[in-house]
Amino acid sequence: MEWISDPTAWSALAALLTLEIVLGVDNVVFISILASKLPPEQQDKARKIGLLAAGGVRVLLLLAVGWVISLKKELFSVGSVGFSGKELVLLAGGLFLIYKATKEIHHKLEGDEGLGSAKVAPTIAAVIGQILILDIVFSIDSVITAVGMTTYVPVMVIAIVAAVGVMLLASKSIYTFVNAHPSVKMLALAFLLLIGTTLIAEGFGQKIPKGYIYASMAFSVFVEVLNLRVRGKKKIDPVHLRETIVPNN
Repeated sequence: MEWISDPTAWSALAALLTLEIVLGVDNVVFISILASKLPPEQQDKARKIGLLAAGGVRVLLLLAVGWVISLKKELFSVGSVGFSGKELVLLAGGLFLIYKATKEIHHKLEGDEGLGSAKVAPTIAAVIGQILILDIVFSIDSVITAVGMTTYVPVMVIAIVAAVGVMLLASKSIYTFVNAHPSVKMLALAFLLLIGTTLIAEGFGQKIPKGYIYASMAFSVFVEVLNLRVRGKKKIDPVHLRETIVPNN
């Protein structure tokens, strides 16, 4: 417990908590889009389980920090580009994220509305599984960053648990807002495409400063807030995205 009297540990805790909350917002957006495919009575349950499971994955990765660090070792190279375990995970996660976001955009804009568009209704297990796949990708990078900021494992665990608590409190509002505004949902899907592209670039060794990514996302959100206020004042009806009607069994 010596970290309690160490000022650097507290500063690291504040920085890690901020990092985890930012990553948590990404998770909530992704969960909001996936959970909206479930029957209404299961959506809240899926959202909470997804966030708790995501936090559990990060704690487990912290406890296996030695294995996570070993992922930075180069496994093979193609020409002048080397690939480690971490970079392969980032590539796979980026491709998966781009695939899911592109598929969802196509469905919302071009898909058939109603029962005919849902050949197989998604289950909570399927939704949680997809959430965990993406969270492993996000967590590996954040765990490596956390290890570089502090050597105190309890500080890292506290930051993760606190961030999950904040996201549980805020997720309902974020979930409702994203699903209530079609343009916000499309913007969120565009963000997922951007994050997926960033992961692929990092998988090929092209480091993109996170500040640029989040600054562009923040500016887009600011513009969309202005658009929502203008539409609200003019009483303009929003467009309606196509939705899959999932039968209750």
